[in-house]
Amino acid sequence: MDFEYSDKVKGLVEQVKAFMDEFVYPNEALFEEQVEQNRWETPPILQELKAKAKAQGLWNFFLPLSFGDYSGGLTNLEYAPLAEEMGKVMWGPEIFNCAAPDTGNMEVLAKYGNEEQKKQWLEPLLAGEIRSAFAMTEPEVASSDATNIETSIVRDGDEYVINGRKFYISGACRKSCEIMIVMGKTDPENSNRYLQQSQVLVPMNTPGVNVIRPMTVFGYEDAPEGHAEIVFDNVRVPVSNIIAGEGRGFEVAQGRLGPGRIHHCMRSVGAAQRALEMMCKRANTRTVFGQLLIKNQSVREDIAMSHCQIEQSRLMNLKAAQKMDTEGNKAAKDLIAMIKIVAPNMALDVIDRAIQMHGAAGVSQDTFLAHAFAGQRSLRLADGPDQVHMMQLGRNLAQTYAD
Repeated sequence: MDFEYSDKVKGLVEQVKAFMDEFVYPNEALFEEQVEQNRWETPPILQELKAKAKAQGLWNFFLPLSFGDYSGGLTNLEYAPLAEEMGKVMWGPEIFNCAAPDTGNMEVLAKYGNEEQKKQWLEPLLAGEIRSAFAMTEPEVASSDATNIETSIVRDGDEYVINGRKFYISGACRKSCEIMIVMGKTDPENSNRYLQQSQVLVPMNTPGVNVIRPMTVFGYEDAPEGHAEIVFDNVRVPVSNIIAGEGRGFEVAQGRLGPGRIHHCMRSVGAAQRALEMMCKRANTRTVFGQLLIKNQSVREDIAMSHCQIEQSRLMNLKAAQKMDTEGNKAAKDLIAMIKIVAPNMALDVIDRAIQMHGAAGVSQDTFLAHAFAGQRSLRLADGPDQVHMMQLGRNLAQTYAD
């Protein structure tokens, strides 16, 4: 396995690091101030930074080479260190147009969308002109099993009529969110439960789309993105808004979530790395009981263990990314499941140690630690809970030795 990066990728990593140092970290407080002034509008500082990044060509890294004309020109392996740097700030990926849920939606449209759908929605998303959402999770059913989804999508002539309730629809609170990909059932009686679902494009301004409230994550609204509860009340969209065709919703969802999972994990490594760097700085500057924190054996052990865990997760990320590039996403499914289990739990461990080392400041709004901890804890549920990945991974591993 060769994880050595090309000069091109090394250069991009240095560019992204320099951009973060010069423009992003110094503006974290300003971002929060502007969000408080207008919670669901994109803060002016974010718009400014996106324009700067785009002008420097630091844009759309996430789409792999296999996406042809739409590709960011990088492999999954090459994207990994860039995602790690972006993940050190929760809103960092958006600056480079590499933020979920847009990334997953762009992958879906690039892979499954027809030419009209690409023109209307993919191109403005790639340009960073609009935002999007992916509406799958429902409050009344265990949505970790996507076949449970109950939202109905019924054909009526040249239109689909959509009825149902979704929640934790990330991005849908935002005023710049113009389009949702909605998953529901077009054929609930099909004997094959994996062919019951479909995905359709639903513009946010469609009559009957009712954003009820922003859901919180451990008390955080995550504005301006937000996580909306939405009721679809006889929402009508043209039949041409179907993605890939009726009955292919589960297939499209699986194609969307694979890359999305590893992207999250790449960012988890970045969040953990930043927490480790903060730990080291704190340990070398904070005096307690007459000596620097770093003089304490337990502090040294926390730093050492955190570094070990981060490096383990980083290497597993790279191995999974390389297998995706060389053998395809399906062949890499076990490695993707493994890193999805490992990375958020690792980040929680590391961030928790950093919080402890920062004392009261660690749980305050004065560092990124508390919010990052909440984000990583929710990631143990997002894109499939740990238990689902472990159940499927355990089944696959056991089958390997069944004979």
